[in-house]
Amino acid sequence: MAMFSNAKSATGLVILAIFTLVAILAPLIAPYDPTAQHLDQTLQPPSFQHLLGTTHIGEDVFSQMVYGTRGVLVVGFLATIMATVVAIVVGVTAGYLRGWKSESLSALSHVFLVIPGLPLMIIIASQFADPPLWVIAAVLGLTGWAWGARVLRAQTMSLRNRDFIQAARANGEPLHRIILVEMLPNLMAIIASSFVGTMTAAVLGLTTLAFIGVIPVSNLNWGTILFWAQQNNAFPDYWWWYVPAGLCIALVGVALALINFGIDEYVNPRLRSAGERARAMRKKGLDLNAAVTSVRTQPASTRTDEAGAQPGENHAKEPVR
Repeated sequence: MAMFSNAKSATGLVILAIFTLVAILAPLIAPYDPTAQHLDQTLQPPSFQHLLGTTHIGEDVFSQMVYGTRGVLVVGFLATIMATVVAIVVGVTAGYLRGWKSESLSALSHVFLVIPGLPLMIIIASQFADPPLWVIAAVLGLTGWAWGARVLRAQTMSLRNRDFIQAARANGEPLHRIILVEMLPNLMAIIASSFVGTMTAAVLGLTTLAFIGVIPVSNLNWGTILFWAQQNNAFPDYWWWYVPAGLCIALVGVALALINFGIDEYVNPRLRSAGERARAMRKKGLDLNAAVTSVRTQPASTRTDEAGAQPGENHAKEPVR
């Protein structure tokens, strides 16, 4: 698959896999309890004892980063799965059906598309004293499905008049089989791209809610680390408290963007063929950025010998382009 042969998407998958392993193996990687206080070691810079320094009450920042990875990925994946499922159901159904049913589902997605997501997330999340992770994920998923549904509806509308769909309908295939067997395989690339974009929005939404204090501090993630750093005036002197969390958020975003490059190459035939040509040129040692590509030619004497000419004859060399 072009996605896995693409160096950018492969790099993104490796970065995301590393974060996933950190989240799974957090109790083994973290050297301290993330909430343990060492009052005699407050605001210590990075050292061998505390790799990323300590907070204002002596908490180990590295341990908080490791455990915070778990919260970010759990909420990110749960919210993305919920939003993707809703987008598939609403978008594909609205694209395949006709009449008022299709228009009603399309209007529903348009309503959620224009609803301001952040204020709605703040209102819903603030109704819980200590919201569990699945509630936070549900809020993010509820506000993140509309764009994917709109894209899937447009693509489904272009598929429903194709010959293989018409043939399945003429053979009396049930609706669920036409959608699951005939349509969904042709929509998988778009679904995957929507999944990546929705997860990016979910991670940014979670860290934003935590940073502004909507999510309780008991839900440890990178956003709560930034929240406590900002509340205790860590900017700019105590850089080890807030820079690692910001870098991790940026790295997750970069990894998802790189994965999306591979998905785009897989979906778009022009990008896929261009990528294959570029990889083939690199294998031959040719410079992709050269304005003019030189053509390798054999010496004139060798060419004339192969053509049956007498050796020693004078032949003009072909110009090199």
